[in-house]
Amino acid sequence: MKKLINEVAHVVPDMLAGLAALHPQLALLEDKNIVLRTDAREAAAQGQVALISGGGSGHEPAHGGYVGRGMLSAAVAGEVFTSPSTDAVLDAIRAVAGPAGVLLIVKNYTGDRLNFGLAAEIARAEGIAVDMVVVADDVALSANGDHAGRRGLAGTVLVHKIAGAAAAGGATLAQVAQAARDAAAALGTMGVALTPCTVPAAGKPGFTLSEGEIEWGLGIHGEAGVERGQLVTAGDAVERLLLQITDDLKLQAGERVALLVNNLGGTPASELDIVAGAALTLLTTRGIKVERAWAGTFLSALEMAGISLTLLRVDEQRLALLDAATQAPAWPAGSGRIATDAQASLQAVAAAPATARGATLSPASPLARAIDAVCACLQQAEARLTDMDQQVGDGDLGISMTRAAQGIRENMPGWPSERDPAAVLRAMSATVRRVVGGTSGPLYAILLMRGAAALEQHGADAHAWAAALREAVNGVMQLGGAKPGDRTMVDALLPAADALQQALASGADVDKALAAAATAAEQGTAATAAMTPRRGRSSYIGQRALGHPDPGAHAVALWLAALRDVLKS
Repeated sequence: MKKLINEVAHVVPDMLAGLAALHPQLALLEDKNIVLRTDAREAAAQGQVALISGGGSGHEPAHGGYVGRGMLSAAVAGEVFTSPSTDAVLDAIRAVAGPAGVLLIVKNYTGDRLNFGLAAEIARAEGIAVDMVVVADDVALSANGDHAGRRGLAGTVLVHKIAGAAAAGGATLAQVAQAARDAAAALGTMGVALTPCTVPAAGKPGFTLSEGEIEWGLGIHGEAGVERGQLVTAGDAVERLLLQITDDLKLQAGERVALLVNNLGGTPASELDIVAGAALTLLTTRGIKVERAWAGTFLSALEMAGISLTLLRVDEQRLALLDAATQAPAWPAGSGRIATDAQASLQAVAAAPATARGATLSPASPLARAIDAVCACLQQAEARLTDMDQQVGDGDLGISMTRAAQGIRENMPGWPSERDPAAVLRAMSATVRRVVGGTSGPLYAILLMRGAAALEQHGADAHAWAAALREAVNGVMQLGGAKPGDRTMVDALLPAADALQQALASGADVDKALAAAATAAEQGTAATAAMTPRRGRSSYIGQRALGHPDPGAHAVALWLAALRDVLKS
């Protein structure tokens, strides 16, 4: 188990202390795992209904992150995935209760219902007006199945927001509770997990999944779901989740909803955006109008990779409550309004590169065949280059080279004729800089630009091509700042350029000169394994790169070998 914690027993208090330290509007009840609004008692004294939620920890930013004006007055934190005790809930009630009373918002888990419910009974006996709303938005479980009831999931956060806004607006306890119940009844949530999670006290995952497996319809406590299946695309996952939610809620075309795309803990933001885009498209296709949508980490299951989707029926009154201001730190700053089609796709300012006028590059020409051979070898080497780059860099070289190759192959038919090789190189440079970012894109773009400029000056015989390569390498060194021995692509490029010029100068034919250049690149690449990196992808890991040849140099050796082979006379 690898976690950034101090001691297992101190995870919850340490976490809450950090939360309160980061947000001055929050405070901790002394010696308790209870987060409060610093102005909670003042608000209660002024007649505002107090809102309390909570449950087991491990669901961050829930529940402490939703404490603040416009949402919760307090949150009670149990140990990881364990309901807080009755007395802890009672302490929170006593801390924030005022004349208007207290509403408890509880997720439908047995421990939470029992402890919050008993605390409510005791508080009522002490003369405190307390009501309780239970959220059970998990549509993966049948409404009347042989189980403890549908679980409360990420939709609970929307109930916090709606009830909190109602309370902040001066509603009575009965009115706030009714708004919360109505919202809970209009909710549906279902999730899918790609990995399990590890409870610190347990030290091992709650269940196991093989590389190609996922878990459908799970809760938020690391427990297994209702079904195990094979890994599917984001679009297919979204379709299954939304179909179950819309069927359960009996949503019809023309109805209005709010969408919550929730990260279960370990899902990258890029994947959340992919899921959100797919969900918005699917709902729009079905005629369901998405009035508000948010994607982020709202109610997690520690580091579990996966997502849940929530739909909430909305009307103007409910939208106003969702839109109301709040100081709760975990509620997203954005309005939740989604882009229209016109906003989502704006015309680029720069026009796409123009295709060549007149004659275009013949696929049968030596130049076209050479370019295609380079592209083919780079695409075939994607996995190898990726593996090499993962050992010493950021792992993106293989895909960058493949993007370049794909872009070149797609654009080649419109390029100028082989009779103007400099124009061909300029067109190739434009393609590379458009489709490849990172470091590889600009370096290969300058390589091709400088080569084109040299050909325009010196013609296009073998000696001119050799001079163009040497000038192109100078451009790479000037732009990238690398020198021989820095452990970069230069350590393959420069020896190859020198070998090509020297072989031709000594009277060797083109075949032998290309062979000499390819061999020099291979030898230069091998030498990088013993070099301490000073530039490029490996410079960040220093001595740990020793023993591994530079991936960028290896790519150069590959395409030079491809040129040697395809241009044999």
